[in-house]
Amino acid sequence: MLLAESINYAAKILRAGELVAFPTETVYGLGADASQPEALKKIFIAKQRPMDHPLIVHISTVLQLSIWAREIPPLAFQLAEAFWPGPLTLILKKSLAVSDLITGHQDTIGLRIPAHPVALALLKNFGGGIAAPSANRFGRISPTSAEAVREELGEAVDLILEGGDCEVGLESTILDLSNDVPVILRPGMITAQQIAAVIKIPVLLAQKNAPRVSGSLESHYAPQTKMILMEREELISYVEKINFPVAVLVRKPLSTKNKSVQVILMPEDAKNYAHDLYRILRELDHRSFNELLVERVPLTSDWIAITDRLKRANFKVP
Repeated sequence: MLLAESINYAAKILRAGELVAFPTETVYGLGADASQPEALKKIFIAKQRPMDHPLIVHISTVLQLSIWAREIPPLAFQLAEAFWPGPLTLILKKSLAVSDLITGHQDTIGLRIPAHPVALALLKNFGGGIAAPSANRFGRISPTSAEAVREELGEAVDLILEGGDCEVGLESTILDLSNDVPVILRPGMITAQQIAAVIKIPVLLAQKNAPRVSGSLESHYAPQTKMILMEREELISYVEKINFPVAVLVRKPLSTKNKSVQVILMPEDAKNYAHDLYRILRELDHRSFNELLVERVPLTSDWIAITDRLKRANFKVP
């Protein structure tokens, strides 16, 4: 099927109240017509997602902001001009007609314009807003390929649009503009420094999840295999003592004589590390490792989003 035909078919499925998975530059999304409550319910069922966990609505143009949000501050338009289409979600006060299923019964809504050409073509053809969390079971690794969506959701999704591997590989930055001070509620590859450079005022990092947003739970983005974050020195010491199979993710070469250990060399820069992370964790999940050991990454601003995802996926002692 040609892309244009696939887009037409996908838009028809959405209008019928069914689910379509589609690629964005961040991760693949599981989409439903944001104006149909019954369609939105199908997202929660397919993902096994808590009903109070908010959804992000994807739109095709800034002109649609006023359909979904009210009291839109000038900062929102500044940021839209600078970063949309792109991996930035803006939290705004919701329009009164917006379903509580989208907002988790809050007074705010998350909106963004994705940068992937397939996502944009779908949104323009569809004409309305598409609510779309990541196309995976709740709490698991987000999919960055169509095959990963099939693995996660199978027949729970009516159509999967192919779009290759996602360019960014991590979920969008979520920025709260519903109060006087801009606050990042979920870090992404657009940093606080980049945002502040556009709006010329400081941007804070959230100390608590208020409002609630996608991907903000303490445990999230986790492989099924136990994953443990370690400092490099601790990791080197640990792998020499174990006698069960583990995979070790490091950014610089690590040699070991332990035959139980497989070393995975990750990119040294944040952009490529983010692009590869979910794909590699998913691949390792398919193999018979007892643990996935991950070397801690730098604490600089360009690594904040990666640090956030690794901490949420890190094994917690009961």
